[in-house]
Amino acid sequence: MSTRRENVAHAAEGAGALETAALLRQDLDRLLAAGSLVIPQEPGGWWHQYVCPHHHTELVFRDEVVSETVFACPHGCSMEGEAYRGAWLVFKHQSLARAALQAAAVYAAGENVRYAEVAKELIVGYARQFPLYPVHPDAQGWMLKGRAFHQALTEAIWSTTLIRAYLLLRDQGVLFDAEEQAALDVFFELLATSMAEYRHILIHERNNAESNYTAWLNASLSCVHAARGEQALLEALIEGQGGFLHHLSIGVKPDQLEFEGSTYYHVFVLRAYLIVAEMAQRFGLDLYAAAGAEGQSLRGMLEAVADLADDQGALPALHDGPLARGPYAREIAEIAEQGLAIYGIVGLAPVRREAYRQLAAAGEGEAQLEALLYGKGTAAAVDGAPSQPRSARLWPQSGFVLGRVAGNPLSFLADFGEHGGSHGHYDKLHLTLMHSAGTLTPDFGMVPYGSTMRRTWFAETASHNTVSLGGYSQAQHEGRCLRYEATDAAVSVWLQSTDAYAGCKLNRHLLLTGEWLLDWFQVELAGEAQSIEWWLHPVVPPVAASEPVEGQVFPLQIAGAKHADGEATSFTVVELPVTARYVPSVQTDGLGAAQLNLTYPAGAGAIAHTALVQPGDEIVAVQTPGDSVDPSRALTAVLHRRMGTRADFIHVYRAGDPVAVKRVSADRVSLTVPGAEEKMVQLTQENGLLFK
Repeated sequence: MSTRRENVAHAAEGAGALETAALLRQDLDRLLAAGSLVIPQEPGGWWHQYVCPHHHTELVFRDEVVSETVFACPHGCSMEGEAYRGAWLVFKHQSLARAALQAAAVYAAGENVRYAEVAKELIVGYARQFPLYPVHPDAQGWMLKGRAFHQALTEAIWSTTLIRAYLLLRDQGVLFDAEEQAALDVFFELLATSMAEYRHILIHERNNAESNYTAWLNASLSCVHAARGEQALLEALIEGQGGFLHHLSIGVKPDQLEFEGSTYYHVFVLRAYLIVAEMAQRFGLDLYAAAGAEGQSLRGMLEAVADLADDQGALPALHDGPLARGPYAREIAEIAEQGLAIYGIVGLAPVRREAYRQLAAAGEGEAQLEALLYGKGTAAAVDGAPSQPRSARLWPQSGFVLGRVAGNPLSFLADFGEHGGSHGHYDKLHLTLMHSAGTLTPDFGMVPYGSTMRRTWFAETASHNTVSLGGYSQAQHEGRCLRYEATDAAVSVWLQSTDAYAGCKLNRHLLLTGEWLLDWFQVELAGEAQSIEWWLHPVVPPVAASEPVEGQVFPLQIAGAKHADGEATSFTVVELPVTARYVPSVQTDGLGAAQLNLTYPAGAGAIAHTALVQPGDEIVAVQTPGDSVDPSRALTAVLHRRMGTRADFIHVYRAGDPVAVKRVSADRVSLTVPGAEEKMVQLTQENGLLFK
């Protein structure tokens, strides 16, 4: 299909669009009635500091408030101080830029000229105010400094929203007088100068052209070039070093995922690319069909988003990034709308639906600006044919593997790839278990970076569904996929890590059939016996036979000071309460292993989890922090551990009734589903798990 499309950022037409425009108008009327569309004379700070230091939840922001000095935590805390004020100002400036774009879109959809004036006043007001902001004196040393914000990155994102509002007004014939245009010209020049300077620093001085910063500096400059009619400069930005095509080639892996292995930063960079493509289209240049040096493309990146989502449309929080957050949901909606409208990627329909569901849950109601700008005008529209069953997928360069088999409500996503740089987690061989009703064991995402829990929990190994030793996190390293085989009947995966701990080999074998998922995790140590810990973090506590435990804790070792090479030199102990010991049934196999049955609710049904508890093993419930949305709401983790130099953690999952599991020999297990014949699985040194 053609990827060319007129007026990508436009006001959609039709009854649905009119209804959406009316809702957006009502939302603007709310802000106008509150008198809140007033541009602060103070620049913004760093939004990541807008977090409660006690509960580690993001603080409340209300866009109808004109100014704020006391900032509320959802749990009732009140915060004061310059850091919180600066972070609040980031939200305020961003919300005003969005209000300008929203007003321009409402006007373009046929509403009253009053809304064109609202948008125009905000755009010109910021153009006049921008030169009065100093290059930020309070920015942290590592930041590229902005004027309206601590970071030039935040400034770049904010500027694209304002300039898209300006362009949309201009498309509708709205005129700016000489004085207004002069103020805009100064704004554009200051913005272009700083963005070009920071591009030079990143690309030439820091040799870091692949940074996600670069993508957004490019996006901001592309908007300036479009506003000023500078086609030659835009073409140079597309073709040059660190430009659109070069960044697509080095900032995205050949398997179509952003190089840091973070879902959030994948969406983040993709949004910037789509803005550049939108600006290029104004000059008749088609970047929607462009490809990087190894086939990277906007379509491929969007298809990866559709593939990564669970059956409800929720994206996994791989590496750094929020598990769920209102502004992030808007960003997801923005790319999903464009993926559906431009490329017809039907798999993005549930992603879009889930994004709008999250926005409604966050109190944003039915005001769907992204639907009006980029889609069919309403998120209720049905695009294309019904979704077909999705297949398994391997991302070999990024290091993720997704297991799906038609007919099985269960699926999995495992991580074996690169650490992810400053946005990576110590989580190799992590397993996300998904059910058609929702994800059971997600990666819990990342709190705002201003929270201390970024380093004391959410990046650590023990917060993921993988193996740790002695409560210490894995080293920063990369695992590998030794086998990936997907057929209509089964998906077999063998993942290995030899660099997580000195003298330690980790092998995770996964076999998904139409009935169940077998997870066989082997650990081999070359030295002395240690505590070997297998972690599972369900979003709901398991139902299982257990006995209470009092006064017992699990000591989590958090790295403190480090050498320049990253090796830790000191540790802080964080104690996690052990609350119960799970009691297996008395049934044993010929090797002395007992079977433990755990159950988790899933939609109208349940997920049965069967664990083999071998002599010397212990399985306990550990109270941990909650997810990154609200760490203060404790969760219950399942910890399967043993002391030794070798461990075989054998776990089986099934939607519905449990699987009877027996270990027949050191390398074979039998699995029996109620009403079906026994199946035998053998673990081989050559090919991993073989299914008979």
